[in-house]
Amino acid sequence: MQTVRNRLRSFRFAFNGILAFLRSEPNGRIHLAATAAVIALACWLRCTLTEWVLLTLVMALVWITEMLNTAIEKVMDHLSPERHPAVKWIKDVAAGAVLVAAIAAVVTGLLIFIPKFI
Repeated sequence: MQTVRNRLRSFRFAFNGILAFLRSEPNGRIHLAATAAVIALACWLRCTLTEWVLLTLVMALVWITEMLNTAIEKVMDHLSPERHPAVKWIKDVAAGAVLVAAIAAVVTGLLIFIPKFI
């Protein structure tokens, strides 16, 4: 029985992490609005199952990279509050990962949505 409680507690911690991210990060709120818009548009355009899978994967990719980027930034700020070239490099690379994910998501969205309007 303790194992089930531990598993449920770990889910609570994970949801707390998502809420903390949304409360503290403006980019998280932007991603939430973009996700809602994509879901609404996909429903309105009656996307196929394959299109839904692709949209879900790229939206998840953006969320995951943004949350990991935020965690990396917080850790680096904690470990090295002063400016340091290595810390800048780490934070820039993490932010670059988010940009790559966002570009992939936009391209995927355009490939799916544009033909439906043509």
